[in-house]
Amino acid sequence: MLGPAWPCLLLPLLPLLPPASAEAFWEAKNVSQKEGKFEVAYTDSVNSELVNIYSFNHTVTRNRTEGVRVSVNVLSKRPEAPVLFVVRQKEAVVSFQVPLILRGLFQRKYLYQDVGRTLCQPPTKREVELQNFFVDVSTLAPSNTAYQLRISRVKNFVLRTGELFNFNTTAAQPQFFKYEFPPDVDSVIVKVTSQTAFPCSVISVQDVLCPVYDLDNNVAFIGMYQTMTKKAAITVQRKDFSRSNSFYVVVVVKTEDQACGGALHYYPLGEDKPVDQGHRQKTLSVVVSPAVTSEAYVRGVLLCLGIFLSFYLLTVLLACWENWRQRKRGLQLTLDGHCSESGHHRVMPDCFPGCSPYEGYSYGSFENCSSSTEGLLDSSGTADVPYTYADRSLEPLGTRPRLESLSSVEEDDYDTLTDIESDKNVIRTKQYLYVADLARKDKRVLRKKYQIYFWNIATIAVFYALPVVQLVITYQTVVNVTGNQDICYYNFLCAHPLGNLSAFNNILSNLGYILLGLLFLLIILQREINYNRALLQSNLQALECGIPKHFGLFYAMGTALMMEGLLSACYHVCPNYTNFQFDTSFMYMIAGLCMLKLYQKRHPDINASAYSAYACLAIVIFFSVLGVVFGKGNTAFWIVFSVIHITATLLLSTQLYYMGRWKLDSGIFRRILYVLYTDCFRQCSGPLYVDRMVLLVMGNIINWSLAAYGLIIRPNDFASYLLVIGICNLLLYFAFYIIMKLRSGERIKLIPVLCIVTTSVVWGFALYFFFQGLSTWQKTPAESREHNRDCILLDFFDDHDIWHFLSSIAMFGSFLVLLTLDDDLDTVQRDKIYVF
Repeated sequence: MLGPAWPCLLLPLLPLLPPASAEAFWEAKNVSQKEGKFEVAYTDSVNSELVNIYSFNHTVTRNRTEGVRVSVNVLSKRPEAPVLFVVRQKEAVVSFQVPLILRGLFQRKYLYQDVGRTLCQPPTKREVELQNFFVDVSTLAPSNTAYQLRISRVKNFVLRTGELFNFNTTAAQPQFFKYEFPPDVDSVIVKVTSQTAFPCSVISVQDVLCPVYDLDNNVAFIGMYQTMTKKAAITVQRKDFSRSNSFYVVVVVKTEDQACGGALHYYPLGEDKPVDQGHRQKTLSVVVSPAVTSEAYVRGVLLCLGIFLSFYLLTVLLACWENWRQRKRGLQLTLDGHCSESGHHRVMPDCFPGCSPYEGYSYGSFENCSSSTEGLLDSSGTADVPYTYADRSLEPLGTRPRLESLSSVEEDDYDTLTDIESDKNVIRTKQYLYVADLARKDKRVLRKKYQIYFWNIATIAVFYALPVVQLVITYQTVVNVTGNQDICYYNFLCAHPLGNLSAFNNILSNLGYILLGLLFLLIILQREINYNRALLQSNLQALECGIPKHFGLFYAMGTALMMEGLLSACYHVCPNYTNFQFDTSFMYMIAGLCMLKLYQKRHPDINASAYSAYACLAIVIFFSVLGVVFGKGNTAFWIVFSVIHITATLLLSTQLYYMGRWKLDSGIFRRILYVLYTDCFRQCSGPLYVDRMVLLVMGNIINWSLAAYGLIIRPNDFASYLLVIGICNLLLYFAFYIIMKLRSGERIKLIPVLCIVTTSVVWGFALYFFFQGLSTWQKTPAESREHNRDCILLDFFDDHDIWHFLSSIAMFGSFLVLLTLDDDLDTVQRDKIYVF
């Protein structure tokens, strides 16, 4: 026992105590000081009249770090009068009460009787130093409160590189360990795993400083941290802890599981009383492994550049080979070049309903209408049978103004198709059309019209990209400053930082979109130069043969591919729920532009204008954002979207079937009834445009099925669902185009065949890697990390990076297919090329 002078000796320590502890300290009449020993359990009691002080000492070595742990259990359950423990060290003070009360959601209190804390180890400058610390125990309870105190040394307190260590922890018994960087290691990855998802826990990496923030209510105050169910991984660089070349790995069990996607078991409906949670223990394993070296970064960059720059080399070699082949065969363009006179023979199988021999029917360009059907034979080899033209528009021609058109292609102020030569209502509603019928407008006007596609998407790209870049930089800054790694959904097992970027490999892998998009623009530029040179030479083959050459949409597609790479890289700076549309917006645009280009090939006069096309794509992106924000489980939203989807499908089908020669007004229902009456009741006749009807029926079946799937299943990933709708329609139209091309007697050259086969294979592998699902922002960050996987390529790239590589190659190949698919028609007159 101490004498009367003991208060004076301990007076300087009072400011370090909590108010309740200081009050108990002053009110206590007796102080009991004991010499404590490690690994000995002390069972004592305190009351408002008695304070117990335990004195411990241990030897600290500079080159050896040893952890010290305080374990406390209060045997008397009195929440209204807790026991206060104050641990006084050389450079730190740790105080806590038992029962320990931690707060959760809605400020709910959770009570813990068994508490354990690891003491922060102050540094020493001597080789060997004897350090003392004291444990003060006090309470305001008038009667004795029993407790148990144990001080022990922590085995395996220092983690070793590559060695797995298992341990247990609870919310009131957090654990932390120290790791020291080896001399030859500049970056490590801390991996923590558990066999059970719950209870939810937090993994934190903190500098070697006192105090250590190791409770649920303060673990986020400093360092880097992330929530965890079964997996967690944090990449740590030496430069971030250069002061001590070491750091603490802190593991804390949360009081509630809601942050990890678990249920909230206790809800504050009653009085604000502490809730005894019992034993929320979790068994975990931790291992610290060296991260990739600088050589891996160099290999990754070189691989990425090598893959995509090889396409530039291959393109140059193919261009040289093609030029040599044309020179050898004498097929270079000359001033007196002529188109092929025979064209292709169209084979019309008898099995198609509504097909009739039409060899004697006069169609094609009006200047060459008499020769437009030479050499056409049906599949049975029958003789020519005259075919009579029949108009099948929705309303009688006599009641329709000659210049009236609701097609989005015709300009409001003027029309470049002269009605003196032909009436659009007549020529565009013929049963059988040639490209010459739909390529009658002035080439200069159409060229300017399709150039708008490029200039509009370039403008959209600038205004879209600038705020996106600014936003993701802000996201990355917030992650770096706060240390909250739950903000971004990385694959943390394969996220390699560089500078301020947390996942440089995910950004680097998007380089392919940019490089291949630029290469596609260069290919289009070369083709346009060659075509313009042929026009300047008044080459008849360039003027009157092949699919009309309009390059504006191709330029827009190449720009969209480059922007997809840029915005995908921005998204992967910090992928999360709020910026997912950055990665998908230009995917919608690419799908839409590809469909427009396919349609433009044989419908150059009536293709959609850039303004209406981008307006429709903007509506798609708008619904994408609405679906992501409000679509999850919202039945009303899915009903509205499905109705709009089906309505848009019907309107577009009507537009395509009648080549824009219809009118949406108050008389639309009367005209529909009239057509149904004449075609279904008065006489049962099949569709006049069989090929178009087949495409549109299949398209409606697919779109109605997708709408029903969305309405019934209501998928959580609305953005991907919307993208599937666009891709399915694109694939359907592309397959229809190829089938109709072959059915019309046309052929596909070797290069587009190789592109189709290669692109299909690459798409297959790309989709395999895409569906690996390394992370998902549809779940909590902790649940998303359960899908994380190690790198699979050069220890630098993961499955999603390979998806970036392969999908960029596949998109580039798809663009080449669109570019070269109709090269076989370059020597065929346009009044012999069929429209479908």
